[in-house]
Amino acid sequence: MFQTFDTPTSPETGAPRLAALRAVLRKDGLDGFLVPRADAHMGENVAPCDERLAWLTGFTGSAGFCAALLDTAGVFIDGRYTLQVRQQVDLDVYTPVPMHQVKLADWLKTALPKGGKVAYDPWLHGFDEIATLEKGLEGTGIALVKSRNLVDEIWQDRPAPPTGRVVVHDLGFAGESHADKRARLGKALGEKRLKAFVLTLPDSIAWLLNIRGSDIANTPVALCFAILHADARVDLFINPAKCDAEVRAHLGPEITIRPEEDFAPALGALRGPVGVDKTSAPVAVSDRVSDVVWAADPCILPKACKNPVEIAGMRAAHIRDGAAMVEFLCWLDQEAPKGTLDEIGVVRRLEAFRANTNMLRDISFDTICGAGPDGAIVHYRVTTDSNRKIAPNDILLVDSGGQYVDGTTDITRTIAIGTPPEGAARANTLVLKGMIALSRARWPVGISGHDLDAFARMALWQAGLDYDHGTGHGVGAYLGVHEGPQRISRASDIALQAGMVLSNEPGYYKEGAFGIRIENLVVVTPAEIPDGGERPVHGFETLTFVPIDKRLIVVDMLEKGERDWLNAYHAEVREKLHAQLGDVAQQWLKAACAPL
Repeated sequence: MFQTFDTPTSPETGAPRLAALRAVLRKDGLDGFLVPRADAHMGENVAPCDERLAWLTGFTGSAGFCAALLDTAGVFIDGRYTLQVRQQVDLDVYTPVPMHQVKLADWLKTALPKGGKVAYDPWLHGFDEIATLEKGLEGTGIALVKSRNLVDEIWQDRPAPPTGRVVVHDLGFAGESHADKRARLGKALGEKRLKAFVLTLPDSIAWLLNIRGSDIANTPVALCFAILHADARVDLFINPAKCDAEVRAHLGPEITIRPEEDFAPALGALRGPVGVDKTSAPVAVSDRVSDVVWAADPCILPKACKNPVEIAGMRAAHIRDGAAMVEFLCWLDQEAPKGTLDEIGVVRRLEAFRANTNMLRDISFDTICGAGPDGAIVHYRVTTDSNRKIAPNDILLVDSGGQYVDGTTDITRTIAIGTPPEGAARANTLVLKGMIALSRARWPVGISGHDLDAFARMALWQAGLDYDHGTGHGVGAYLGVHEGPQRISRASDIALQAGMVLSNEPGYYKEGAFGIRIENLVVVTPAEIPDGGERPVHGFETLTFVPIDKRLIVVDMLEKGERDWLNAYHAEVREKLHAQLGDVAQQWLKAACAPL
């Protein structure tokens, strides 16, 4: 099993750990300390040794931070974690704060009306983040102070850094050699008169050098830093023990492997204009570079725009994953009515079906398997403490994915167990209408995810409903299941380009009752002028092929075009997956894909 079901934190530890942190604050003459859910690479997923936010507060969400002051402590979360945070933190000592409604600067102004000193670790915060906070605090007397990490001082049993082995990502899956990538990007640096660029994102480095790792659960990267020079050389700062002879031979003479402790001194030794991405590099990086030029990480867009080999790999991975999902859904329909299943059992069985492909390298994230009210917790993770029996007439939400060497998958299906509760089919149909609208969208070159987000929400909005998360995130090719810069979100201004892979996942969550989400992955197609058109437009090619539960569809709510899309989608699902399945699953698929 890749997924475990232990309860990783406990609210009971929050008060004593916060008290220990406050003792350090008093000793240092400080009024507060910021604890992000981040490591020095500013990634979404972090190693156990960097789970400072979870260790201190109990909150395990993938985004958020704590502002721990001497007499109050706020845990800032987004809309995905409104319910989860209240279950995980000690509400007597921590106050959940909705970060989309309350800015940290405004909160600090109220909490420290007479000013004060708030410390932060410059290796764990980005330049833009701190600059925005400093601007918000102008004239308040509140000072931000760079500091060693105060949580590390009190975390006595902190895990050691990971030492996972680096592996070569074969050219047959990468589609472009690292020499060609380095030459292309190095030339672009020279054209911008940059001598070098500092790379701090492990997935950027993994993509650039065609390597993968195992330092982060569910994300095949190695924790490391790199400096890309304009002449295409790379200094790779990594624990040398992670790189065996095969990896060193793959990297070749133009990549110099250096220990991690050399990174900070190497930054100070750089001369000439050096590029740094202020949206992702920690403050400590720009502090050490003498001639900083702010620019976007040069790997971000090339990595996001998958080449034909990567897209072909993603297609193959999704067919394999889709077949495993159909075997799982067939099994679920047989077993769920017996009333013996629970959430953990479902997660284990789904992982087993993926493992049966003999191609699964990891899951792409901990499976979200929420029965009944647990489905309304957007990023619910089942534990032995929360494990719920799947009852007759429940709605079961299953959001899961796999990491295969040729691609990364992420799919959500919402399944009716018996008779759906009142209102569930209507809500599901509204969500489906939004998913279909986005799947069918076409748009002119230059349009961003911000412009498309409303397609997925319109049917819900017209019914007075909505959801508090983005509609789609970027997805890597055997890399992170969450990849930037592309998104389908009100907050995104990045133009969608051919080859970008995104999720299409509208939802609806009725607290205390059920959750609904329908998710496919899609890839942006090259811009073409439609027959009779005048301007080239992009569209989406669907990558995910798994039936959508028709028992949760109110057919009369669908317009003809929506019914036609769903029938055509189900016909393609059956065509692509039929030969991959056993006899029983083939019969199940035939019924599941029958036209409306």
